[in-house]
Amino acid sequence: MTRLPAAPPAPTVSWDDLQIPLPPLPPMPDLPFLPGVPDFWGTPMQWLVAVPALTALAVITLSGRSNRLAAWLGVGGGLVTFLAALWQLVVLVRVDGRHVSGSVGALPLGELTVPLGLQVDWPLGLVAVAVALVALVVQVYGRWYLWYDPRYTVFAATVAAFTAAMLLTVLADDVLLLLIGWEVMGWCSYLLIGHHSTRAAARRAALKALLVTRTADVGVVLGLVVLAAGARTTSLTGIVEHWSGVAEVAGEAGSPGPALTAAMVLLVVGVAGKSALFPFQDWLPDAMEGPTPASALIHAATMVAAGTVVLVHLFPLLAATDPARTLLAVLAAVTMLGAALLAFAQGDLKRLLAWSTVSQVALMLGALAAATPQTGPDAATQHLLAHAWFKALLFLSAGWLGVLVGGTAMAVVASGGRRYRVLRRRFAWGLLALAGVPPFVGFVSKELVLGTAETGAVGAGGPASVVVLAAVGASAPLTAAYCMRAWLVLDRPTLAQQHAATYHTGPVERIDDFFDEPQVVHEAEGVERAEAAITSSARLGTTVLTLMTLLGSVVALLPVWRSDVHLNVQLLLATLVLMAAAALAVWFAARGVRTRDAAARVPARLSLAAERGLGADYAYRLVVATPVLALARAVTWFDGEVLDAWVRGAGAGARLVGRAGDLLTPRRVTPSLAGVLGGMLLVVLVAVVTS
Repeated sequence: MTRLPAAPPAPTVSWDDLQIPLPPLPPMPDLPFLPGVPDFWGTPMQWLVAVPALTALAVITLSGRSNRLAAWLGVGGGLVTFLAALWQLVVLVRVDGRHVSGSVGALPLGELTVPLGLQVDWPLGLVAVAVALVALVVQVYGRWYLWYDPRYTVFAATVAAFTAAMLLTVLADDVLLLLIGWEVMGWCSYLLIGHHSTRAAARRAALKALLVTRTADVGVVLGLVVLAAGARTTSLTGIVEHWSGVAEVAGEAGSPGPALTAAMVLLVVGVAGKSALFPFQDWLPDAMEGPTPASALIHAATMVAAGTVVLVHLFPLLAATDPARTLLAVLAAVTMLGAALLAFAQGDLKRLLAWSTVSQVALMLGALAAATPQTGPDAATQHLLAHAWFKALLFLSAGWLGVLVGGTAMAVVASGGRRYRVLRRRFAWGLLALAGVPPFVGFVSKELVLGTAETGAVGAGGPASVVVLAAVGASAPLTAAYCMRAWLVLDRPTLAQQHAATYHTGPVERIDDFFDEPQVVHEAEGVERAEAAITSSARLGTTVLTLMTLLGSVVALLPVWRSDVHLNVQLLLATLVLMAAAALAVWFAARGVRTRDAAARVPARLSLAAERGLGADYAYRLVVATPVLALARAVTWFDGEVLDAWVRGAGAGARLVGRAGDLLTPRRVTPSLAGVLGGMLLVVLVAVVTS
């Protein structure tokens, strides 16, 4: 019996083979008034945190009710912050990729060392640039979008404070600084989501976001306290060094130790709340009640991405703790797939983008769960960067279209890409990047996540890498499906084009003037109206984000990332084929539907349930709110009917004893009492006479 020859191994490509060299920088001029760059009026990390914080303070205290002054301060502070982020990259080139700085000095807390330091490397430096750029574009865009809003000054100040908090989280090398940035972001998100506070829906969404994230934040606080207490320092570098040694010693016994395991599991739970992972996922779609620029900031570069940054800081500890990795992998996988399915059935464009954010953030965290010490956390950081570009672009484009058509419901934005051609390319590039189509930035980052998961699955990644690999492979066609659905609705032919196709099927015999052709005139009017509705600066901001959805791929190829990942070419091609098949299936499903919305094929009851988050609100009330309220009522009853009853009983008993004594004691003066009083008077008289 002849044996068949073994199949050749699947071709792989090393990430190192795809990287491009970092261009050299020209030498700095030696000017007497310009000290060395790292010491020029403080370090760039200090400027990155201080400038937006001072901007928020200046907007609140100086602008008063002047929207114009608030806009100048907000945009000017955002521009200086972005320049400081670029300055930080220059410093990283000159200090070989890692820069350490102080902040306000160390705190004397006895045996606990509190250095309050800052630290940045290349991946986090690029994240800081993305945060600063998106915040700048949001400030410029908000100046147009909320120009006549009486609370615009509060919005501009909150965006600046939000930016400072996120940058502090990115650059912190200290637990206290990390917690300050983490908590300030939670409060800023509450203010931004509830910006339109006169609307009950906005108030409810803001309160829901605050309660859900604050509940999960308990895990972050407890986990960081355990880590800092064990290491006797709040320095993140010191914590990683101490607990890595503990895990290495304990790992010889087959376990990283109960303290480290408990701390990392608590951190994963806390990150799940802020990043809207299951079971905390429902607050993020409801956050669409906030203004569109706020949605772009929360979803693209801050808040939901903060959990990824925290775990990147502590990645060596996460990689050494298998229970925490497995928990994170399961939560990310469930969220990744469930959110992608829910995104397809949404009846509002902003809610579709919100559920896509839930799915994409789960993809970032899944990359961290699947990564090993050999591959590192750079795949998650790269997808964070890619997501910042295309998600900010999509949200701001949706807000622009919403102003033009009067809303973001799918029925309202239908044909928006055809009527307003200036928005067509923005939506097309954003959706292609979100779907992961080459050569856009989403393709590069998602394939790196896939390669990281596969490297871990065939190596030492364990079950966590296998779970993430399966989830990423299954979510790719689902993402392509809801992106295709959104594009078909946005690019649906207008009524005029449909009528022309129906009643003028024959060739046009004569066109006297090119600009008299109805379709050309219609498109020109749409472009003119769309451009007239927005300021040139806001339009420029969306143009920059559009370019970054393509140019961001070049950033992913710089040699500043870990290169220990091998891409399986067959797996890559299979993923692209599945994505194409899913998009084609959606196109076929949309045929015959008047609105070209493939979601119209979904049964009405299922579609309504998807728009309601599959009853997550009801589950929250049943599992959390109802028991908590019942416990509160029980405590109130116990306090009023039991504890207070003892207090009231003690008072009544004292009154009864006093009454009994009053009844048993004679009311006339007794001889003994009269003798005592007489003796006292005699002593007083003797004292007076002899003095």
